[in-house]
Amino acid sequence: MDRSFIWRKGDWGGYFGLLANNLTNLLTMIGLLLFVVGFPKEMVYGRIAPAFGLAVFAASLWYTYFAYKLVKETGRTDVTALPSGPSAPSIFTVTFLVILPVYLQTKDAEFALQIALVWCFVEAMILVGGSFLGETIRKTIPRTVLLSCLAGLGLLLLAMNPMLQSFETPTVAFVVLALIFLNWFGKKPIFPKVPTGFLLLAAGTALAWIFGLQSPAEIKNSLSTFGFNPPTLHISSFLNGLPHALPYLASAVPLGLANYVFDLENIESAHAAGDPYPTRQVMMANGLSSTLGAFFGNPFPVTVYIGHAGWKSIGAGTGYTFFTGLSMFVLSLFGLGAFLLALIPMVAVVPILVYIGIVTANQVVRESPRDEVPVIFVTMFPWIANWALTLANNTLSAAGTAAKTVGVEALAKKGVYYQGLSNLGNGAPLSSMTWGCITIFAITDKPMRGAVAALVGGFLTLFGVIHAPAVGFAQPHAMPLVYAYCMIAGVFVLKHYLNLREADRSIQTGSGSASDMKPAASKA
Repeated sequence: MDRSFIWRKGDWGGYFGLLANNLTNLLTMIGLLLFVVGFPKEMVYGRIAPAFGLAVFAASLWYTYFAYKLVKETGRTDVTALPSGPSAPSIFTVTFLVILPVYLQTKDAEFALQIALVWCFVEAMILVGGSFLGETIRKTIPRTVLLSCLAGLGLLLLAMNPMLQSFETPTVAFVVLALIFLNWFGKKPIFPKVPTGFLLLAAGTALAWIFGLQSPAEIKNSLSTFGFNPPTLHISSFLNGLPHALPYLASAVPLGLANYVFDLENIESAHAAGDPYPTRQVMMANGLSSTLGAFFGNPFPVTVYIGHAGWKSIGAGTGYTFFTGLSMFVLSLFGLGAFLLALIPMVAVVPILVYIGIVTANQVVRESPRDEVPVIFVTMFPWIANWALTLANNTLSAAGTAAKTVGVEALAKKGVYYQGLSNLGNGAPLSSMTWGCITIFAITDKPMRGAVAALVGGFLTLFGVIHAPAVGFAQPHAMPLVYAYCMIAGVFVLKHYLNLREADRSIQTGSGSASDMKPAASKA
């Protein structure tokens, strides 16, 4: 095997960037379970974290294998593996909608984890079952729509918060951003013989320590998490949770569909970048990796991470995915995550995520026909609302209040249209795709497809999958949206009817012209 398949220069940047993203999610998960839920430290570090690392490593092995197959089939040497990692939205959803309510009610950490493991399994089965339709759906939904939805996710969920973090610590992040712009956007890199990923890490770490952003005391405190915690099989925990999990599975279905959509979008992004990975096999791999993690005690599913186009643009191959997965497994196995972050500042790495978000958004601009560019901006609105809604909710929560307490009308008087944020921001992955389809079928004059897209939007709204903070049938605030979607469908059907009439008139006019010419021809 060619050595460049295992590791090449561009893998440095991909490795540090993807590892930082994964590590952030690992530490977020640990922090939520320890300090918000109140799980025992032994359970989090001894069971959940190692299984978490195992699931990510399993997915990275699958992706490395798919890349190997693609290299063998095509003979190309520029193949970039898909990036793997945990589903970040699932970390928050399963914690706040499943684990926390069950634990507060029962004070039984084991029982709460059992319920969450079933929840993860249901998500995995949505991916496994949906894998048989994935390729059909990917080909049915226009590429512009899939890539546009991914652009919104990349800019708002991946890049926005890292950019804000960069402006909180400019003495470190600005230099790292400048190096990224020079070496990855520019044509003449600075220090071209040094791998850019390593250069970013070294410069950012040095600046953080120079300006006192890192503390030796943090390194000392992080040593308390050291220990060897191999993952152990916990199928009995999963089976014990089955009879009691049903009331908590409502959130698993919409989030499972959202993860399904994420996978489709990221696979399409890889296709557009020149790496045609098999949709069914990738989705199946994610489902099986999530199931493996659940059987070992991890309640958080894995997914295809956003950013393939970005990693490919910096020359990453397969090594960055494989070694990120391996590192995540080792770090969770020995409890080294906190130590690594105490040594290397996150602010030295997060600017890489800004770059990935920009490249992901830029991909759809490059790949979309000029007439379809408006689709990009329409699909952006749900993601903007989702980001703003999260920001508003977190701000209100930090102030010890909530939107209901303050009042929607009082917020509206201050220019905060909270109800609109809630309607537009909830269910952003699916609503952005719905509105993308409505827009593109309007532009390309395919009214019946537009009508179907609108009816699908109404159906999802009726059950609270989109435009609602929680799943529920015919919720009062959602019904006007359902009616509005049906009205859009009616407009498209009318357009279809008018198109048919216009086509009939054209045929009749053409027939008439031809018959009028026959007598003239005979006279001549």
